[in-house]
Order: sequence, then structure tokens, then C-alpha cells
Amino acid sequence: MGNPKAFLEINRQEAGYRPIHDRIHDFGEVEQTLNTHQRREQASRCMDCGVPFCHWACPLGNKAPEWNEALYKGDWELAYHLLNSTNPFPEFTGRVCPALCEKACVLNRYNHEPTTNREDEAAITEMAFQEGYILPITDIQRNGKTVAVIGAGPAGLACADTLNKMGYAVTVIEKNEAAGGLLRYGIPNFKLNKTIIDRRMQILEAEGIEFRYGETVESVEMLSRQYDAVVIATGTPTARDLKAPGRELKGVHFALELLSQQNRVLAGMEFGKDERITGKGKNVLVIGGGDTGSDCIGTVHRQGCKSVTQIEIMPKPVEGPDDPQNPWPNWPRTLKTTSSHEEGCVRRWNINTLEFLGEDGKLTGVKVQEIDWEPNPEGGRPLMVEKGKPEIIKAELVLLAMGFLKPEHPEYPENVFVSGDAASGASLVVRALASGIETARKVNEYLKK
Repeated sequence: MGNPKAFLEINRQEAGYRPIHDRIHDFGEVEQTLNTHQRREQASRCMDCGVPFCHWACPLGNKAPEWNEALYKGDWELAYHLLNSTNPFPEFTGRVCPALCEKACVLNRYNHEPTTNREDEAAITEMAFQEGYILPITDIQRNGKTVAVIGAGPAGLACADTLNKMGYAVTVIEKNEAAGGLLRYGIPNFKLNKTIIDRRMQILEAEGIEFRYGETVESVEMLSRQYDAVVIATGTPTARDLKAPGRELKGVHFALELLSQQNRVLAGMEFGKDERITGKGKNVLVIGGGDTGSDCIGTVHRQGCKSVTQIEIMPKPVEGPDDPQNPWPNWPRTLKTTSSHEEGCVRRWNINTLEFLGEDGKLTGVKVQEIDWEPNPEGGRPLMVEKGKPEIIKAELVLLAMGFLKPEHPEYPENVFVSGDAASGASLVVRALASGIETARKVNEYLKK
């Protein structure tokens, strides 16, 4: 530990975001960076807490105290190798992870100013790329066995990377035209520039992983006979729908339809006027209060929308840093205001959607109802009760961002494994990475029998 008093003498400093008037006109990353001196100061705040709850809270088991100390001492190369020992792609989590480690930080319990682990992680990785510390490993000893990974999202990439370094010949089969999964087709460029993914893909390809794009696996059983093992890492492709009257109106879309199309447009793909989903000049309603809904808000702002409203059927989360239902070091389910919310948005809770309204087949508005949640006398889920009168929210574009359905799988041959969101249901990128690594270990144990 370099500076045992730093957490008492130095306040938490976040890099912050680009000014709103500047960032809403482009899809460049909104987050700024600190200079190297400030970043090392922030790393020095990691205290000698004895029990590193950050390590406990991170699904990957990241050793934040160790690489923060190396960063503080200016040893960026050591900091990266310590970080990379548990996290295969810290450039991704350093940008999009909600930082479970920071909420579990002892400093968060002490004064709600935890160590800036996520930003430190991103800074360490960018310095490692800049200085050439990250190079392909080309002397891998092959064991003669083959593994197919279906899906090139976070779980699939982490699994493929781990198995490849173990010596397996890995083939990744991806239905889309490029790798990344929701990193590429779900998360907007203003949070994660896709060149960051491409940079890592060049390394994985140089290390010997074969990627086959634009392919759909028709039969897992057949594939399992062609390879020694198969890993299914296809994520959660089915979004939760809202079967309200008028759902068929033009202008009602799943959130990922907008997000994936916009990312493809930025990558150079062209869409016809009738295919294009855009909020330009429209009143937009986002149904769903999570991160996907927030991403929609930021996207339609950049497309030039007229207004944005976000509604959520559940009650408004607790405001402030503490959640009485989930005390430290657990993750607090408190009100989250993202950079997209800051750009302008009406947010409402306890709102139920009754009907989509339209004229000539086109959406014009949505009938909603304010509700309350009352305890269920029989126990279990609270009961939804109406409150007040129905109202109409004007909207020419509705985006459904209500989460995803957990996939159901048939019984597979014993050499087939399921990983990431495909196994657990929709979750965080960091959990997908952890699942991919764990699945690789299970595959290795199976093939070594």
C-alpha cells in the first residue's frame, strides 16, 4: 500500500461527462478522462481495509487493491497484468460495468466516496494498449482438441479466449456480421465505441481463434458430433413484449430494434426510409426504467427527437446513496440518473400501459394508467390497483425496454455447455464474462476425463 492516508486527504474525483450541449450532437463516447497524475491520486485512495469487499462483490474476483497500488506507484504494466489476470477484457467493463466493487468498497460505507475502480480499470487498459503491453500470445501449445462456441457476445468471447489459451482449437460461430453481441448491437457508441471491440478482436484472431460470421447453427446435436465440445453463448435474444391493444401500429418497436439499427448505421450500413427507426422530430415514449431504456433516451436525443418520456410500472426507487432493503456491502437498488437522463427526459413511475393509439395504422399516443402496489393478503407479489383516471401520452415512437425472457433449452448431449445470459437470463456484462470463464473451466475438466 503506497499512501495509507490518501483516503483521508484526497476526495473522490470522477472524470465526468462531456458538456450536454456538445455530446448530444454526436455518438462519441460521453465520458471524459483524468490526466495520469489525477488518476494515480485516485488509485492511491484504495485503503488497506483488511477485508477487500470489492473483491467479494466483483463476479470476476478482480483484485482492485493490488492493481490500484501498482497504478499509484506508476507501474502501469504491472497494474494491467494484475487486472488482466482476472478480467480478459477490462476495456469493456471499464466503460459499461455498473461497478459492483465500488458499492461494496469500505469507503462507500465510510463516506460514500468509494475508490474509482471502474475508471481506474479503463485508464490502466488504455495505457497498456498505448504502451504496447497488450500483444497477441502466439506460442500457445495446442492439445489437439476442438471446441465450437455459438455466440460472440461477452460470455462467448471470454469462454473462447480462455479455452484458446488452454490449447484448444476454438471456432466461434456468430449469426451477426461482427463480434460483440450486445456490446456491439445493444450498447450505444456514446458509451462504448466499437473500435474498442475491433481492437480486441484483432488480438483474439491473431492468437488463433477462428471466427465465422453470418452463420446460424441449425442443429446443436450435429455440431456436437463435429467438435469435442460445444458452448452455447447466444444470450437472451427474446425481448419481453407488451401485448396491449394497438401493438401492431407502426411506430411501436423493441428497444434493441432501435439500438442495433443505429449502431449498424454508424458502422456504415444503409437502411431504406421505411426500414429506418428514428426519433427525429418525434415525441418518444420509452416503456421500461432500466439501462436499456436509458440507452434509448440518449439515442433518440442524438437523432433529434422532439421530447422523451420514460415510464416504469414499478415504484420509484429509493433516492440517495443508501438502500435500507440492501445495506452495504450489497448492491443498493437506488434511483439511478444516467448521462442520458441528464440530457432531458420526463421520468414517471407506477405507470401501467393500457393501449396504443393511432390513426391510419400509425402511432399517435399511448393510453396509460397511474397505479399503486398494495400488499397481497395471501402473500407473494403485491397487487396492482388503479389510481386516478387513464391519460394519454402523445407519442409517434414507442420503445419497449422491459427486459428479456430467459431462454429455455432442451436436453443436450453431454459435451454441450450453456454459458452467460443463455444460462442465467439477462444480466451484466461482468457476469457474462465470469460465466464464460467458468464454462471454459468446465469444458476443460470434461475433456480431460
